[in-house]
Amino acid sequence: MISKKRNLSPIIDSFNDENIKFFALGGLGEVGKNMYVFECKDEIIIVDSGIMFPDSLYGVDYIIPDYTYLKTNEHKIKALFITHGHEDHIGAIPHLVKSVNIPTIYANGLAVHLIKMKFSEFNCGYNDLVEFQSDSVIKFENFTVSFIRTNHSIPDSFGIAIKTKLGYLIHTGDFKFDFTPLANHTEYDKLTKYAQEGILCLFSDSTNALVNKFSVSERKISNSIKSIFANIKGRIIISTFASNVYRVQQIIEASVANNRKVIVYGRSMEKIIKIALKNGYISVPENSFVNGADAKLLSDEHLTIISTGSQGEPLAALSRIANGTHKHIQIRKGDTIIFSSSAIPGNQESINRTINKLYKSGANVIVNSPLADTHTSGHASETELQMMLSLTKPKYFVPIHGEYSMQKRHIELAVATGVKKENCFILENGKVLTFSKDKVFSLYSVPCDNVYIDENNFNIDNTLIKERRILAEDGLVSIIYSLNRHGELVQQPNIITRGFIYMKNTETIMKLIKQKSEEVYNSFSKKTNLTAKDITNRNNYIINEMNNFILLKTERKPLIVPIFMSLR
Repeated sequence: MISKKRNLSPIIDSFNDENIKFFALGGLGEVGKNMYVFECKDEIIIVDSGIMFPDSLYGVDYIIPDYTYLKTNEHKIKALFITHGHEDHIGAIPHLVKSVNIPTIYANGLAVHLIKMKFSEFNCGYNDLVEFQSDSVIKFENFTVSFIRTNHSIPDSFGIAIKTKLGYLIHTGDFKFDFTPLANHTEYDKLTKYAQEGILCLFSDSTNALVNKFSVSERKISNSIKSIFANIKGRIIISTFASNVYRVQQIIEASVANNRKVIVYGRSMEKIIKIALKNGYISVPENSFVNGADAKLLSDEHLTIISTGSQGEPLAALSRIANGTHKHIQIRKGDTIIFSSSAIPGNQESINRTINKLYKSGANVIVNSPLADTHTSGHASETELQMMLSLTKPKYFVPIHGEYSMQKRHIELAVATGVKKENCFILENGKVLTFSKDKVFSLYSVPCDNVYIDENNFNIDNTLIKERRILAEDGLVSIIYSLNRHGELVQQPNIITRGFIYMKNTETIMKLIKQKSEEVYNSFSKKTNLTAKDITNRNNYIINEMNNFILLKTERKPLIVPIFMSLR
C-alpha cells in the first residue's frame, strides 16, 4: 500500500511504453475536482472533468485540475467519458476543451443536456458531444469501453468498464445501492459478468467510506417529505442541491399533494429545473409553478419556495434570505425552512451560520436527522462499498474520490473482503500507477497542481493566492526606507502594518522591527553599490531577513513590502 508521503517520484511529461498507466489530475485526497486518466501506448482516455469549491475564497470561485500533461500529450487523447452530471464531474469541461484538443466527449442523458448548457454559457462552440447508451461499446486500439448503470443522487449515473489486454479496469463513478430506486436499477449483472471475465483493478468512490449506515432509499425520502409537508401550515422554504433532480421532483409532488404552488429562486436551480422539465426528468401538473407576482397573491399555506443555498454559500438564495438581503423573500413568523441536503466536507460552519440566522429571524428549521428524513446520500456507505468489492472481486484496488482518511478506510474494507493488502494503493493526484504483465508499481508522477478560477472565469496565479492567504491570516508589514541620492538612510525606517498584530507589547515589537529593518538595509548596502540591477536582490534579502526575524518574535509570517523613497 502506498502511503501518503511527500512525492519524490520523477516527473514525467510523456510515456511511450506498452504498460497501462492510471493517474488522477483531481479527486484523490480530496472531495471534488474529479479527473482520471488511463493511458496505454499512444492512447489516452479520460474519465470526468470536474471542479472543486475552495474551503477559503481569497477571490476564488472554484478550482480546476492542471492540464499540463494532457496538453503535452493531446495527440494521444481519444475521448473524455462522463459518469454523471454533477459539477465535480463536469464543471471543468469548458476550461478543458478550450485548453486541450478533446476529439470526443461521451455522456448520457441529463449530463448531455447540462454539458450543452455549459458550452452555451462559456461560448465554447464544441460540437463533438456524443450520447452513449447503457449497452454502447466504444472500441480503441488498446481500450474497449462499456458502461454500467448505477444509482446516485442524479439521474443517468454510470460506472465505466475499460477492457484492456490485462483485464478489466472498473471505475464505479459516484454510486450507492438503492434497491427501491425512483428510476433505473443498478446493473448488477454486468458487475458479476465482468468479475467472471477478470477484473484487474477496481477504482471505487470513497466519499462515504467513513459512514457505516446503509444509504437510505430515495423512495423513503419521498414519503418522508410528503409526511413533513402534510403537517406544516405556513410557508415552506426548502433548499437542496440544484442537480438533485429526484429531490426536486419529490418536493413538487409533495407540494401538489398539499395544494401548494411552487416558486423557484436561485439561478442554477432555475436552469436545471428548466432542462429537467423540457427533457422529461421532472413531470408535474400544469400550472404547478408560479412567478413572483402570483406568489404574493397566495396564502402562506399554499406556497412552497425551492431555493439554492443548502451549503451556506454566501451569494445563494437561502443565504440572502437568512441575511435579510433577498429582493423578494423576507422571513416571517410561521415560515418553515427545510434543508434537504447533507453538508459537503468543509461547509458545516457556513451552514450553521445560515441556520442560526434563520432561527433568529423567527423561522422553524428542519434539517436531516433520525426524526426527519429530509435527505439521503448519493454515495455508498461501508456495507455498500464492501458489496461492490464482493461483486467485482478485483485483483487490485484503488480508492478514488475521497480525502485520505476515506481512502484509508476504504482500503481496510477491501482487505476485509479478500483483496490482498499489497494489492491496494492509496494514490495522490499526479501519482502514476503502472500495470505491467508481471507486476504493478508506482515510480512516476505527472505535472499536477490546482488552477484557481475567479468569477470572470480567469485563471488566478498561484503566487497571488498565496499572497492573499498571507494577508488574510498574518497581515502586512510595509517598511518605508527614506534614502539620499547616495542610497544612504536619512532616518530610521517607518513601519506601517495592516492586520498584523495586536498585543500589549506592540510598541516594543514595532521598535525592534524598526531597528532590525535598519540593520538589514545597512548590512546589504555594504555588499553592493545598489545599481539598478541589484534592486530585486535587495528586496528579496530584506524580505527574507525580516520574515525570519518577525516569525521568531511573533510566530507570524506577514507579507513584507519594502518601499524605497529617494529624497533629493
